Amino acid sequence: MAGEPAVLARITPVQRAVAAPISQQRQPSHRQKAAIIVQFLLAEGGSLPLAKLPDHMQAALAEQMSLMRSVYRRTLAAVIEEFMGELDQVGLSFPGGIEAALAMMDGHISANAASRLRRMAASNASSDPWERLMAMPVQTLLPVLEEESIEVGAVMLSKLPVAKAAELLGKLPGEKARRVAYAVSQTGNIDPDTVRRIGVSLAGQLESQPLRAFHANPVERVGAILNVSPALTREDVLKGLDETDAGFAQQVRKAIFTFVHLPQRVLGRDVPKLIRILDQAQLITALAASTGIPAWEASAEFILSNMSQRMAQGLREEMLARGRVKEKDAEDAMNQIITAVRQLEAAGELVLIQDEE
Repeated sequence: MAGEPAVLARITPVQRAVAAPISQQRQPSHRQKAAIIVQFLLAEGGSLPLAKLPDHMQAALAEQMSLMRSVYRRTLAAVIEEFMGELDQVGLSFPGGIEAALAMMDGHISANAASRLRRMAASNASSDPWERLMAMPVQTLLPVLEEESIEVGAVMLSKLPVAKAAELLGKLPGEKARRVAYAVSQTGNIDPDTVRRIGVSLAGQLESQPLRAFHANPVERVGAILNVSPALTREDVLKGLDETDAGFAQQVRKAIFTFVHLPQRVLGRDVPKLIRILDQAQLITALAASTGIPAWEASAEFILSNMSQRMAQGLREEMLARGRVKEKDAEDAMNQIITAVRQLEAAGELVLIQDEE
């Protein structure tokens, strides 16, 4: 090093290589290439989901970027060209994480296999439990939020997406909702490791629940059966339920939705949508059968009053021409109307009014 200033003479070969532009080295390493691509995209205003990488990869990338100084244009162009060439060679990509993989395979693998895979993922120390919790529906998370402590509930709401957290908070009883909301303001000093342990505990608790043979709860299942049962059978079953379990019978009554409930459960503006998908002969049969029965007449009048006057008048004339309707034909026609309402609800074209509303 003769002739070099004293300061430069003290620089080690490693420090000299790090400070030198990348092109003076033989070939950038894989880490250096990754750092170059990331720096280039960020400098161009791109948004990279680096937080989805494992922590050790994020740390390695940041460390590599801290060691680098400058890159010659020809080296940058070569690295970008190589990167684009590798992208062009990609023929298929897979989702990241077990939840994304299970979502893609939903309906193609058994519930037992999916549950086992989730339990295996929960035991993997490198996986993020909050990713799995964020993917779970509100109905699954709500029981845990109701049973857990206020502090754990505050951490859960803080980690979940805002829309899902708001929906969960709205389903809690008023007093607990206020306490959880206040506790969120006290979560600022919780360290990441504690948050992760809470996530692992919650995910394990939810994923260890036994599989259910039925997706709908008993109230919904009984209500759906009674919806399409003959009126005499329905009333007889409800009477028996009243004697056996009055609380369950009351919940079933709320779940039942028949022709009689149309004015209370359907908005008038949605009636035209219903008319469009109904078989006109079935509609006329249901309307004609309603004549002389007050509860049914109210529903028939609700339908007729929420369509054009010309169409309503035409249907009234056909109702008179239809004459007397057999009880079984009447129930079948009315069940067809309720089925059509449920189809519109499932398609998102209609929202039923709830009892609370």
